[in-house]
Amino acid sequence: MSKVEDFLTSIQEQEIIEAIRLAEKDTSGEIRVHLEKCSEKNVLERAKEVFYFLKMDETKQQNGVLFYVAVDDKKFCVLGDKGINEVVSDSFWNSVKDIVLEEFKKEDFVLGLKKGILETGNKLKHFFPYQENDQNELSDSISLS
Repeated sequence: MSKVEDFLTSIQEQEIIEAIRLAEKDTSGEIRVHLEKCSEKNVLERAKEVFYFLKMDETKQQNGVLFYVAVDDKKFCVLGDKGINEVVSDSFWNSVKDIVLEEFKKEDFVLGLKKGILETGNKLKHFFPYQENDQNELSDSISLS
């Protein structure tokens, strides 16, 4: 693959953005997707760097979630902020990760991300239900580096 921009078509990007909007409809949680070509670092460490770079730690309820993908490395991580991790069990992220990886193994990256995003929204609504005065604190667009 030559460039990370070639990983998704514009239609596929829109499908993922729509999944984010749908997932956030019932929760105050904030979801972002970040794609990059490769990472020299451990995938979790790099995801944490991106999380802070995107200012995902600045949401009011500390309930941001990052789906990080290093495309050429075939590495993936889902990372939640402190507010989420303080109230959920250790296995909370495992089911999301398993859903994504099941589709990634079939090389259906779009479906994997969409299913993972929707599952995240569904799980977060129990801990962070949508509030009448909720604002979309983070962009729904996919970030690239």
